[in-house]
Amino acid sequence: MPTWSNFNLQNGASPLMEQIIFFHDHTLIILIMITILVGYLMFILFFNKFINRFLLEGQMIELIWTIIPAITLIFIALPSLRLLYLLDELNNPLITLKSIGHQWYWSYEYSDFNNIEFDSYMIQYNKNTPENFRLLDVDNRIILPMNNQIRIMVTATDVIHSWTIPSLGVKVDANPGRLNQTSFFINRPGIFFGQCSEICGANHSFMPIVIASISIKNFINWINNYL
Repeated sequence: MPTWSNFNLQNGASPLMEQIIFFHDHTLIILIMITILVGYLMFILFFNKFINRFLLEGQMIELIWTIIPAITLIFIALPSLRLLYLLDELNNPLITLKSIGHQWYWSYEYSDFNNIEFDSYMIQYNKNTPENFRLLDVDNRIILPMNNQIRIMVTATDVIHSWTIPSLGVKVDANPGRLNQTSFFINRPGIFFGQCSEICGANHSFMPIVIASISIKNFINWINNYL
């Protein structure tokens, strides 16, 4: 989760989020190169004392400054398209989780198991329990196994919500009357926080999402105890 004075992206907890961070760094390097080049040219032009009064056209330089930006856009577009298709890919999920957005809480259903469904509300912050983060923790966390492909199906009952976990690279819109799906792969244990990030209302950030990633053995024990 983000901490104080952290200007970087959150550490990726899934292969897709790591690819998103790599693409961000790749694009940022290109933008820095363009900024340095344009800034250098503007600096040279400001202090240039040479003037060509008879220069009417320069087809070669126009050709160059048309082709080079086009090539630069290709270097940005190809990794972006590859990443977009990877984000929509579903690879034989082990578990399906259904998430239903309400105002102002989430409901979850484990479709592969009988009678496992619960509501998840934001809990009130108490300074005596510092392990609970303010405006981010919930009373019922999502329990998922790590190192397994997870599919999540998202919908809503009232207005548009968005099921978002930044450290997993997941953002799915929850629309009433529509069922959206995506998948992710958690590659390490931990607790991952997210919030609704859609225009569902003034308090949409007060319906947080918390995932607890555990080993498959502990997950099976949790399932057996829940049933």
